[in-house]
Amino acid sequence: MKRNPLILFFIAAIVAAMLFAGVRMARKNRANGPTNGQLMGNLAPDFELQGLDGKSMKLSDFRGKAVLLNFWATYCEPCKIEIPWFVELQKEYGPQGFQIVGVAMDDASTEDIAKFAKEMGVNYPILLGKESVGQSYGGVSVLPISFFLDRDGKLIAREFGLQSRSVFVDHIKKALSQGQAVQAQK
Repeated sequence: MKRNPLILFFIAAIVAAMLFAGVRMARKNRANGPTNGQLMGNLAPDFELQGLDGKSMKLSDFRGKAVLLNFWATYCEPCKIEIPWFVELQKEYGPQGFQIVGVAMDDASTEDIAKFAKEMGVNYPILLGKESVGQSYGGVSVLPISFFLDRDGKLIAREFGLQSRSVFVDHIKKALSQGQAVQAQK
């Protein structure tokens, strides 16, 4: 069977146009969000999101605590590996002024996310993410992504994808040692 060179040319032109559009959109998205260099050492972008309990929560509510801000999803396999570590780390470092905040970035229902969190034994707040919040952190194109904030709310580290538990521990210890601790209320 003989192939028509015009059809092959047409298909190649469509593929090239799709690639061009994809690269251009990726650059545009990157331009709209801050880069790693712009975020590190600065205050983390504040946001207000709804928790699984229906109450709104702001990131700035945790000022005075070291925070691990984790963008994740129920379908994310590496997230399922990290979450049990996070449960342990929250128990271990929470009394020292450490707080994990999970931001669910998938389209699952609130009920499905709550069921998943309960099954995983999550002992930290889970917020329902919005694309605009992800964009304020440079875009959430890969999950999981974790940001580490010192007690003053400044970003000190960012990790893409699954990391070893020891990487998280190192960042947590650094975050706890920086910034002004929240004073115990009498």
